[in-house]
Amino acid sequence: MKTKQQQKEEESLIFGLRAIIETIKAGKEVDKLFVQSGLKSELYSELMSLLKEKNIAFQYVPIEKLNRLTSKNHQGVVGYISSITYHKIKNILPEIIEKGKAPLLLILDRITDVRNFGAIVRTAECSGVDAIIIPSYGAAQINADAIKTSAGALLKVPVCREENLKSVIDFLKECGVQIVACTEKTTDYYFQIDFTVPTAIIMGSEEDGILNEYLQKSDAKAKIPLLGGIASLNVSVATGIILYEAVSQRLVN
Repeated sequence: MKTKQQQKEEESLIFGLRAIIETIKAGKEVDKLFVQSGLKSELYSELMSLLKEKNIAFQYVPIEKLNRLTSKNHQGVVGYISSITYHKIKNILPEIIEKGKAPLLLILDRITDVRNFGAIVRTAECSGVDAIIIPSYGAAQINADAIKTSAGALLKVPVCREENLKSVIDFLKECGVQIVACTEKTTDYYFQIDFTVPTAIIMGSEEDGILNEYLQKSDAKAKIPLLGGIASLNVSVATGIILYEAVSQRLVN
């Protein structure tokens, strides 16, 4: 018997060239899209043109992966309809500033674990984060499990899915937002950073942290002191520590 989670994931699954084309034309958000390598047909060309026009990310995969996702006739394309509507930070940031608030943003660099992602978003909502920024590639799928783990916060906090995080960081800096990278590659502790000013905090992958190109663009780097024998914290726990330092500073000031 299928679990509720499996049933919900099946409901978000779409496959077949025409079905996916019509889904995109209908304005539905596609969370993940997998395309078989080497496809050739008029419908395939139409899909590729549409993906380029709408700037929708996809991934080429072998047919074996598609067959694992569904046993039905997928015609070489399988995707998932997103449970939320994505935003763009260029549209969100002016709205935050107009409210007279110092923006508090969270950039997640390749956080792929669904439960970690959901837990992070829950903490972000509780701590007053204005928007969460994720990359088009290498981010956790926002499915029913992510929404459940976030306790519904994913339906409240704007999530901005961006093609190029490097460009996003440049844009934020131009707008006067300081970029704080949470990394062990520094001598500065998180409580030494001023979080009362407009701030975007970058949290990196548990496997290899924040990409060097983002570290180089950051205005400040902050680490959490680790006094035990384990070398790192879970990323959702680390995010909570950093965000509530920002909350503490902003409440005091």
